[in-house]
Amino acid sequence: MYDVIVIGAGPAGCTAAKTLAESGYRTLLVEKFKLPRYKSCSGQLIKKTLELVRTHFGEDVPDSVTCAPSESRGMILTDDKGNEYRFEQQGLNIQRSSFDEWLARKAEQSGAELRDGTSVISVEEKNGAVEVKFKEFTEQAKFVIDCEGAVCALKRKLLKIRPSVVTTYQTFNEGTADLDYHYFYAYLQPELSEYDAWFNVKDNQLVLGVSVIDGEKTALYYERFVKFMTENHGLKIVRELKTDRWIMPKILSGCPIDCAVGRILFAGECAGFLNPMGEGISAAIESGFSAARAVAEHFDDPSAAARFYEESVKPVHTYMQRQWNFTARLSDRFKGMKS
Repeated sequence: MYDVIVIGAGPAGCTAAKTLAESGYRTLLVEKFKLPRYKSCSGQLIKKTLELVRTHFGEDVPDSVTCAPSESRGMILTDDKGNEYRFEQQGLNIQRSSFDEWLARKAEQSGAELRDGTSVISVEEKNGAVEVKFKEFTEQAKFVIDCEGAVCALKRKLLKIRPSVVTTYQTFNEGTADLDYHYFYAYLQPELSEYDAWFNVKDNQLVLGVSVIDGEKTALYYERFVKFMTENHGLKIVRELKTDRWIMPKILSGCPIDCAVGRILFAGECAGFLNPMGEGISAAIESGFSAARAVAEHFDDPSAAARFYEESVKPVHTYMQRQWNFTARLSDRFKGMKS
């Protein structure tokens, strides 16, 4: 029997696994994809995230996981009326596949057992432990920390809920645009998407994306966004290199989160943590660490662990609510988020 099984080797899961292993707990970190895994993500590490990585992983983010341009200088946000706001902040532009694998290997070096290419089918609390079923075997642990991300299939089964998600669609292109490639650009105009649209550059590839609630409108909004970028920012696409689709949580009014069910704790996007413009890495690291602390400090009392965790993530939750409240002032689309 393991002390803890952590599901999902993203920033939340890796932080939780590393923290628990360093505290002497027998920890299994499982990831359904083979590492390095691909994740559709802006890959922008803000200053706060860089400080969290330094604190919880003991060193700076290595150059090997960055992409060109490696320096991120912040975000330029356009509200739903077309007004532009600049948020200057030094950060890094990274490849999530390389970054997440680096985090997972750091957890492994700290003593966590890592199994990638391993899908979890179900989790069930039984006789003072949690039974975790995989395709070909079953394991047990005193606690499970679920860091599956927005898919959160296990949480949905446990809580008998339907997911509330936004679908993202983005393309990687060879071409040029009259924009500073060191910034991440986000657009809230309702004619361009049902949530937000964005532009950034990774290894000289122009990334253009839109998020939609109605998947059938993806092509419509993407074509509008390309036309907007062409007319307003000199976008010239020479060749489309690849496309991808992903999902992220649709944040509801009040920013509700789910912390725990018995011996199963939720962290990162699986718990509901996500800041505006898809910035979820900082909240993932913070909530993953808090979940691990809760288990370590209340290993023999699941109820106390859940209460400790819920209390310890209040600052993360408050920060998230404050960020969404600010976004609501910039776009009527998010006015329901105002507190």
